Amino acid sequence: MRVLLDTHAFLWFILDDPKLSTLARGIIEEEKNDILISPASYWEIAIKIRLKKYSLPQPYLQFMQSQIAVNEFKILPLELPHTDLLITLPIHHKDPFDRLLVCQSLAEGIPLVSADAGLDCYGINRLW
Repeated sequence: MRVLLDTHAFLWFILDDPKLSTLARGIIEEEKNDILISPASYWEIAIKIRLKKYSLPQPYLQFMQSQIAVNEFKILPLELPHTDLLITLPIHHKDPFDRLLVCQSLAEGIPLVSADAGLDCYGINRLW
């Protein structure tokens, strides 16, 4: 199964945060699954670090590269069909990063691993 991780699901997994649900952890740890990370997520993390709203245990680039590699996550590039959906996507959720993740989930027809029930209004397959 291919799944896309919301930013918090990615961080909670790699930092072993107990807020990550048992189901989400099982999905991410299942070797048969392709776990995808969006550039929207690492963009969001970088911005939050710059604004001093978040910090990582290592320098950003080193941390992100090593965690993506060691966990065998794959990058789901942002493509034109993903951003095309933004034009008609209702603005139920104002976070631009989450809206990009929703569009990627919809365009790719893949579930989004996220604790954010506010995304359910978009009709995505949200797993938590």
